[in-house]
Amino acid sequence: MRAPLTYAFFLLLISSTCESSTLEDTCKSFAAGHPSIGYSYCVRTFRADSASATADARGLFAIAARIAAAAANGTARRIAALRASEEDGRRRERLGVCAEVYSDAVDHLGEAAEDIARGEDRSTRDALTQLSAALDAPGTCEDAFGEADDTSPLAAEDAEFRKLATIALAVAASLAPQPSAPRISD
Repeated sequence: MRAPLTYAFFLLLISSTCESSTLEDTCKSFAAGHPSIGYSYCVRTFRADSASATADARGLFAIAARIAAAAANGTARRIAALRASEEDGRRRERLGVCAEVYSDAVDHLGEAAEDIARGEDRSTRDALTQLSAALDAPGTCEDAFGEADDTSPLAAEDAEFRKLATIALAVAASLAPQPSAPRISD
């Protein structure tokens, strides 16, 4: 009697250690294409939401989009506070550029989440377009300061949002239909 139980336990142990979660598989794939952001950052990002432990790829996308949108909203609030206290009109204008692109990024992330939720091939491609547009926000914001030879007060927020939006885009891309290979006839 003891041998079958030991054998069953051993099989259970092997299968649970060989099986990796969707989150881990997603982050391994992500890290392979984005080594500068990496696996640990990806896992840490998703684990901020307990639902990620059991989420499928669409669920992980929804989580990534929500986390990125929260970061964009937080950056938008910081921009508003900086603008309110800024006395230099030109710097206030640069902050205005950042405010606009982060507001747009929040909208793009929301639209992408709706597109992915539809689950259609075309809507997934639309989501990729929306996410690519959202990913432009940090660069545009940094450029507004760089072109004026001014140090951006948002460099840390821009870098963080870029990472989060990159994760969301990568997960969405994994959901997109892969183009079929052309048929070659002899």
